[in-house]
Amino acid sequence: MHALIVVAHPDQKSLSHSVAAHLAEGVSLAGEGDTFEIADLAAEAFDPRFTAADIALHLRQAPPATDVAAEQARIDRADALVLVYPVYWWSMPGLLKGWIDRVFTNGWAYDEGPDGKSEKKLRHLKVHLIAIGGASLRTYARHGYFGAMKTQIDHGIFDYCGARVVTSELLLGSEGQDVASHLKAALAVGRNLFHASKRTEAADAA
Repeated sequence: MHALIVVAHPDQKSLSHSVAAHLAEGVSLAGEGDTFEIADLAAEAFDPRFTAADIALHLRQAPPATDVAAEQARIDRADALVLVYPVYWWSMPGLLKGWIDRVFTNGWAYDEGPDGKSEKKLRHLKVHLIAIGGASLRTYARHGYFGAMKTQIDHGIFDYCGARVVTSELLLGSEGQDVASHLKAALAVGRNLFHASKRTEAADAA
């Protein structure tokens, strides 16, 4: 199986990049021939700006731009999509949100019919979300931030397209002594990324 790990952070030395690398290492350590690709949106200079060309694509008046088509092909090759990102203002960074805005298009991620009903087109895709924040768990709980993030991202984006969010992790205390535990958690997520899917396949084959 193949994982696409998307990381959205401009600093190569950031915890986000370390978490992505440990997650990828976990996939390799699973020892079952699984593969991964890391999409570093900042290093690859992905343009997150939603332009008139993106509107034309949404309206089915134009084909996808080359960069959008390339990202969709990356996801099409993947059995699992993993997003690793820092929490900015209780959500994902603009770079990653723009990637979703432009890539998860009408006609590819979902189909909007003339009657206003939408068909989910990514039911085959498993999604794993790894958000990294500096505030305390008490802060997130007191203000309901994590619940709000799950509503807008897990449900509002991926459920709308039919993709199933398997993992929704919030790694907090990123600037202190919790870094080692976060990297250990990322390694575990990577090692178990395809475990449930393979167990289901084996049961079906039996």
